[in-house]
Amino acid sequence: MNTTKTLALALACLLAFAAPTFAQPAVGGREGLDRLMDTFMAGLLADERMGPFFANADQERVKRQLAEQFCAILGGGCEYSGRDMKSSHAGLGIDRADFNRLVEVLQVAMNKHDVPF
Repeated sequence: MNTTKTLALALACLLAFAAPTFAQPAVGGREGLDRLMDTFMAGLLADERMGPFFANADQERVKRQLAEQFCAILGGGCEYSGRDMKSSHAGLGIDRADFNRLVEVLQVAMNKHDVPF
């Protein structure tokens, strides 16, 4: 499995394990996902390794797409309208260490919102 597919799957699994059902209070529904993505993006931008990947991106769009994607994966009644992960991340030079760091930043954001991992 390539890195971009692994990234999408791992992020989805991380949240899925934290929230077996979308309505579970740990996630807080779509509004909770939106808040989580705000915190996640702030963490990514503040991180010296991850910041460069997101500094010039449309951060609002990325947050919206992530929340939409997780909402769809977690059965929240949303439909993901973004591009597939392979084309979205093509040419970005993402490696396993980058992916692992991104997951760490997501775990910090989840902890701040009392979403267990």
